[in-house]
Formats: sequence, structure tokens, C-alpha cells
Amino acid sequence: MNYKGVWTIAEAAGGEIKSVSYELLNRGRKLADKLGSELISVLITNNVNNKTAEELILRGADKVYLINAPELENFIVENYSNILINLIEKYKPEIILSAATRAGRTLMPHIATRINAGLTADCTELDIEEKTGNLLQTRPAIGGNIMATIKTPDHRPEMATVRPKSTKPAPINESRKGKGKIMNIEFDSSLFDGRVERIAFEKNKDENVNIQAADIVVSGGRGLQKKENFALIKELADHLGGVVGASRETVDRGWISYPHQVGLSGKTVTPKLYIAVGISGAIQHLAGMKTSDTIIAINKDPEAPIFKVADFGIIGDLFEVIPELNESLKKEVE
Repeated sequence: MNYKGVWTIAEAAGGEIKSVSYELLNRGRKLADKLGSELISVLITNNVNNKTAEELILRGADKVYLINAPELENFIVENYSNILINLIEKYKPEIILSAATRAGRTLMPHIATRINAGLTADCTELDIEEKTGNLLQTRPAIGGNIMATIKTPDHRPEMATVRPKSTKPAPINESRKGKGKIMNIEFDSSLFDGRVERIAFEKNKDENVNIQAADIVVSGGRGLQKKENFALIKELADHLGGVVGASRETVDRGWISYPHQVGLSGKTVTPKLYIAVGISGAIQHLAGMKTSDTIIAINKDPEAPIFKVADFGIIGDLFEVIPELNESLKKEVE
């Protein structure tokens, strides 16, 4: 059976397309060009008009499959899965990419199981194998200590979820205006499952911490020695107008909550400024922050791996360096 084309699953909320959708287009465009195939963005939502969806075209999609319906306002996996499987059976894509968001991590396994397709989760790199055209899907394995490249050659479509912030959003290219096509696909009510209804949504109090959206992240590691010393990091972040990040070990020790965690098992961040305080620089952590625009590392060990990715390094005792920085910044404000 002939499968062709690369699909990315876009996401929207409140009538606006989420930035992670454009990150996927950046990944998908490169794969589609290597395969010589179309790049199609699929958006299942409510209240996203063609003008808004046009941005998907400007950022690299050749087509947009747009499905709007009031029943699709909230993500319910059974409904979204039914719609996507219906589209897959009709158009037969070769590759499907979704972000490793809460929706993507729920939807993609649901679909893969139902259509007997291969799925690699939480990928950080994607490529096309030259001789076979198979999708090469790279992701951390064994606790992040190695990077494994996975292929699913025997089934189509090949499916993968991609870590948010692991690449930049595809930029707007005005020259693409009018070159793509938006296909408004009517919602088939027979695909509405109806067994699950969203009653309410309550955020964890720490979910308001959005380290991925911050321009400045100040992260603390094991070098802080105890929970109370995160106050130093919080003070520095406040002076700079940033947010607090953390290494996995500090979260595991209960010094700070999980939404602050940077790394393979936490969040990938790409701020304009990343300050790593008392963080040695294990591979798991580096993979979550090495694409930051500017990295400053503060550590008393001159051999710490964090210095290999840092743009600026301060070799010194953080309990001397950070209070002095905080004092200087405080005077600047005054």
C-alpha cells in the first residue's frame, strides 16, 4: 500500500495556534524535503478560522487539514483519535509527528495501538535514512545515559512524539503566501465517542511555573546542599525578571517541585539567558538547556561538564558568588 506525505499534529487553544505546532513544522519540513513529499499540518479544534490557520502555511506546511467543531473544543482522546484514524485511512501518510505535550503523549499511543503502527516517544532528533527512506527517531534511553536511534520499518505510518522546545519554531515566510491550501474538513458526528465528558480542569498550583516560556532561567543543582538555599536562586531570578529551574537531583531530593525540573526527564528550555548554579552538567541536564542563547555556569569544580557548553563560566563557591551578585543587582534597582 502506498503511503506518502509527512503530517504534523498542530495544537490550538482559545482560537489560537500553539507555538509548539510551529516547532513541529520545522522538523516536518526537513523530513518532507528529504523525502520529496508534501508537509501537511492537521488541526483538530474549535473556532480557528482560515486566516489564523494560514500561518501554518507561511511557516512551512503545504496543506492544512482543518477540522472545527464545538464538540472538539476540549481535548478528549477518543474523539481526536477517531478523527485522525479516519483521515489516516483516507489519505495514508507516511510519517506523523506530534509534540510530546499532554495531548500528544495521550493521543499518539492511542492511535498507534489501534492501527498497529510503530511509535517512538519523546524524540530529540529526527532524520531520514538515505537508502530506505525510513524515519530515524533519536531519543534518550537508559535514564538518559545514552541516545538511541530507533526505526519502525515494517509498518506505516511511522509515528513519533517530539520534545517541545527541542528545536526553534519555523519562521514566517511571506513568500509562501497563497502557495499552500487549507482544506476545511467537515466534522463527522459519527466519530464523536461521547462516553467521556470534560467536567472541569484544575491546575496543580505549581503548574503556573512555566520555565519553557521564560526568557531567563536560573537553575540550582546539588551544589546548593539543601532546600533552604534555593532562596538564593529565587532572589537572583527575581532580580533578573526570570524563573527558577532545577536539576533532577534537587527535585528527587524534594528540595523543589517537578515543574521546575530542566533536563531529559523534565522540561527542555531555550531561554535567552540560562544560569546554572551548582550544577555539574550531567548529559541529562545538558540536553534540556544546551540550546539556550547564552549560558552562564557557576561551579567550584573547574572540570565540571557544564563549562563545556557555557558561554561564560565562574569558577567559585556559589555561596560567595550568588550573594554578591544579588547584592549588586539590589543596588542597581535602588
